[in-house]
Amino acid sequence: MRKLFLVLLCMAVFVSLAAAQNWTSGTSTINGVDVLGAHNNYGRGCAGCHAPHNGGKGNGGNAGPNSGAYASYKGEYAPNTDPYAGVDALFGQDLSTLYGVTLKMGDNGRYSETLPLASLAPDDEISKIAMCLACHDGNIAMGGMMKGVSYEQAYNLLPANVYGSQNIPTLLGTNSLIGYNATHPVGTAASLGAAHMVSSNVMNVCGATDPICVGWNISKSSGTEQPGTIYPQGAYANFVANYGYPALAGSGHGLGVSVSPYSVLTGDATALFVTCVTCHNQHNMYVYVEPGTQTGSAILGGTYPTYFFINSPYNPNQPSYTPYKAPSTTQFCRQCHYGESNEYAGVNNVKTSF
Repeated sequence: MRKLFLVLLCMAVFVSLAAAQNWTSGTSTINGVDVLGAHNNYGRGCAGCHAPHNGGKGNGGNAGPNSGAYASYKGEYAPNTDPYAGVDALFGQDLSTLYGVTLKMGDNGRYSETLPLASLAPDDEISKIAMCLACHDGNIAMGGMMKGVSYEQAYNLLPANVYGSQNIPTLLGTNSLIGYNATHPVGTAASLGAAHMVSSNVMNVCGATDPICVGWNISKSSGTEQPGTIYPQGAYANFVANYGYPALAGSGHGLGVSVSPYSVLTGDATALFVTCVTCHNQHNMYVYVEPGTQTGSAILGGTYPTYFFINSPYNPNQPSYTPYKAPSTTQFCRQCHYGESNEYAGVNNVKTSF
């Protein structure tokens, strides 16, 4: 009997270790759902965002009166008049109501972003902010495929007892009193300099106390300067060893921080700025795959659970929360808000609970 008990005890221990190992190597609680998740657009699939023929008009758009999105801040329906519909990434939504619009975000509108006018020239403010808002701006996208409620919540994919019963909204700027004030800043004002991640404005020269150093390189295809490798330095490297810097490092589809025309011309790393796809990977809702670039990080080469298309390990359903480990949901924010990290305070032995 004692031998049988010992065997069962050993089996229980091995099973628990295996479960922990599977979790840390990337088994997510949403496992088994298509990774595109909400961006399958309720069956429309990729074509909901990328119309393979004729851009927005190929998605049913029309240049006639009252056929476009309702722009509440203009008080009128806007026809689909985007002159470059579909030119960039075969994007299949109308951007005409967003060109030139000013958004005031965060801290009572302190971070102001004026989206560029329509242009054929590549522009991260268009492709990485305006394109997202074509569906997520509640002032113009209310009649689209958006339900306005988190997909994970609508399909009961959220961890139990972590979020309340109220709907988690997915449309931005719908509150007429505060508008975008309650939205995390994106755009040229939301820069690495503003976040105190970089202080030097000289190409390839970083301040000794900066959390990161940004190397630059020359794009062979265009001949223009582009942001290159990000090098964690000083105490920030200790944070990276306990978590990583996935949002800053980016990965495919141009994720990461973006260059402004000013930073391209001057090599000023302080002007590198945050866009929607710094924090979100629009093509993967619940799995983060480290692309093998973050040398020295805790997540190098790994696969981790995430939620809400977050482009980093971000798991509000950690299997074994403990005060001796920092939740990945907290560590995610500390990538840029480094002044609130353990490592900034000199505490280097708090690992991450993924």
